[in-house]
Amino acid sequence: MSASFSIDGKSVAFAEGQTIIQAALAGGVYVPHLCYHPEFKPHGSCKLCTVMVDGRQIASCTTLAREGMVVESDTAALNDERRTLIEMLFVEGNHFCPSCEKSGDCKLQATAYELGMMSAHFDHFFPRRPVDASHPDVLLDFNRCILCSLCVRASRDFDGKNAFALCGRGIHTHLIVNAKSGRLADTDVTLQDKAVQVCPVGVMLRKDKGFAVPIGKRVYDLKPVSAYAEAAAAPQKE
Repeated sequence: MSASFSIDGKSVAFAEGQTIIQAALAGGVYVPHLCYHPEFKPHGSCKLCTVMVDGRQIASCTTLAREGMVVESDTAALNDERRTLIEMLFVEGNHFCPSCEKSGDCKLQATAYELGMMSAHFDHFFPRRPVDASHPDVLLDFNRCILCSLCVRASRDFDGKNAFALCGRGIHTHLIVNAKSGRLADTDVTLQDKAVQVCPVGVMLRKDKGFAVPIGKRVYDLKPVSAYAEAAAAPQKE
């Protein structure tokens, strides 16, 4: 008999070593997340996947599932906190969805829709961030970075290149290119790299093929992000 736990009243089976979010997503239960990816070691930075277990808030991406545990995720209190985190991400960067090529394929945008965010209730920072167009194939727009570190982990653990890193602390944390010049052109990054493909927002864009899929027919135009729970549980195939 397989082990199981309950999340929002639904019984979810899990295998030994699975985290709460892995088992939940595999069981078709959506838990909001941005920095989690099934192919990489959990980072626990975005805090969107926080759930309630035994009266305590814990990150579901770093907590192992255990038999009989009772997990709360889809609650008004937790979703209010998640919505606030999303609002903060929008004001800390420069996110102008109508003009962004990633609109409709953007996980930040889709999660905001899912959580019912209508507007950001904070003053916008409007930070001065560069755009790196030095690479022949990839445009790097730091304005949209949400510091999920997915490109950092993908480049290090999957591509074996260590092309990206997070630098600074607190509000001054920012994404950098690991080259003496700081330019993407001076790395061995290619379009085929997992680091380029894994970005959940519009930081990394292919230069020569813009708007290939028209707005209205993109991933999250067709279905909300919560409808892709099971797909988010398993490693993505190229």
